[in-house]
Amino acid sequence: MANLKGKTLFITGASRGIGLAIGKRAAADGANVVIAAKTAEPHAKLAGTIYTAAEEIEAAGGKALPLVVDVRDEATVEAAMEKAADTFGGIDILVNNASAISLTGTLQTPMKRYDLMHQINIRGTFLCSQKAIPYLKKADNPHVLNLSPPLNFDTHWFSPHVAYSMAKYGMSLCVLGMSDEFKRHGIAFNALWPRTAIATAAMDLIGGGDVSRKCRKVEIMSDAAHIILTKPSREFTGNFCVDDETLASVGVTDLSKYRFDGVGEEELLPDFFV
Repeated sequence: MANLKGKTLFITGASRGIGLAIGKRAAADGANVVIAAKTAEPHAKLAGTIYTAAEEIEAAGGKALPLVVDVRDEATVEAAMEKAADTFGGIDILVNNASAISLTGTLQTPMKRYDLMHQINIRGTFLCSQKAIPYLKKADNPHVLNLSPPLNFDTHWFSPHVAYSMAKYGMSLCVLGMSDEFKRHGIAFNALWPRTAIATAAMDLIGGGDVSRKCRKVEIMSDAAHIILTKPSREFTGNFCVDDETLASVGVTDLSKYRFDGVGEEELLPDFFV
């Protein structure tokens, strides 16, 4: 079975949540994981820093490189990519996970928040991809994975929170364009999105209370990502994957281990865009 032993993953926003879970799954294979995130000091409401994430990566069996990275800053991203390649001998995989969210209507979205979402989600994804590509061209099985939704332009995915939807779809448009642009170089560009809401600290902030129990665990996303990232990059590119469909493609249809105890399938919250 294909694995990520010895591969180097550059994961944005990997100090917690889905990004960290993807890193830990790769670390279990013996991968090198670059934790590229802003959180060097503990957040008031969100657990985890790049340093605690590094400890978890190493405990899982991998090598970690924690780097303070603001994906909006070109010089910082460029320097981080160089540091990652110097440390581990190259970059094999980029995971564009860093994202900002505001589920607000047009009149309720301050332009400062609009700018943040577009600078992190679209610009950050484009920038990190651009700076990673020279390294990925040298890799044996190079992948870029964006945590973004399938392209579905039904109006009900836009009207409640048009600014956020535009920002997330921008990440998916990078997959659409770059997968074809860099096909001749053998670099795969794919997207991954969850069928249901995923239990993260950020979800608790948005939903409040006991909302996480109505979500699937982050491991469903990390397991799905592992399947994608171990595929031959020249054969699997330009795809908009959904977590449960990706698992089903390798025969995994019992998803009960990704639910919290006592929570039935019918109680799970559906995610946006699918």
